[in-house]
Amino acid sequence: MCGRTTLTLTPEKIIKELFIDEWDNSDTFLPRYNISPGQYNPVLIWNRKNRIIKEMKWGLEPSWSKDKLMGKKLFNARSETLLEKPSFQDLVSKKRCVVIADGYFEWQKSRKFKKPHYIFNPNGKLLPMAGLWSSKTSSSGKSISSYTIITTTPTQKVSQIHNRMPVILHTENLDTWLNFEKNSISLALSVLKSSKIDLDYYPVSEKVNNAGFDKPQCIRRANYNETLNLFSV
Repeated sequence: MCGRTTLTLTPEKIIKELFIDEWDNSDTFLPRYNISPGQYNPVLIWNRKNRIIKEMKWGLEPSWSKDKLMGKKLFNARSETLLEKPSFQDLVSKKRCVVIADGYFEWQKSRKFKKPHYIFNPNGKLLPMAGLWSSKTSSSGKSISSYTIITTTPTQKVSQIHNRMPVILHTENLDTWLNFEKNSISLALSVLKSSKIDLDYYPVSEKVNNAGFDKPQCIRRANYNETLNLFSV
């Protein structure tokens, strides 16, 4: 699964790396060190032959759903069953997106504790995560866009931490996933199977357990003594 992400790079670096055409209010973006479901995050979509960034709420709220808690249940979607689940199958054709992140957190289970780890690209680049999105109008008339992150089986290294991981797209596959006008569903789904990227990780402080704590300390490597005190079994 993937329940916390980070996005600490500057808008300039994000725009350059992902070849983004349009990002309204990019000048107001601040680094995020602990993004959790229910919060808003920059998401990349395809619109009129352009790559644009749209702020969306993490936790998919399908347009047909009246369940106010649906988003808390649908923050991840398994890649293996996208076409089988009613919440996702209708979105695969024209509502594909890329969730912009440069790292994420996962908790390794032990006998007594869950050890938080920060997982990232060792070359310092972004982790463009495959996702699906939807939009709906609230009872107050407000338009709400929301998303879910697609997950897959982990790489050998990440499997030491957790049995799932987000689908990380290679930059050369972004158009194949995003451009629903040009690429078929089967072609888009094929890039989900060939997206394994070598990632690295290290233990971090339990401060990240608090979804309201969004500071650089979240991604600071826990020192050896701290790790022993927090995570010893």
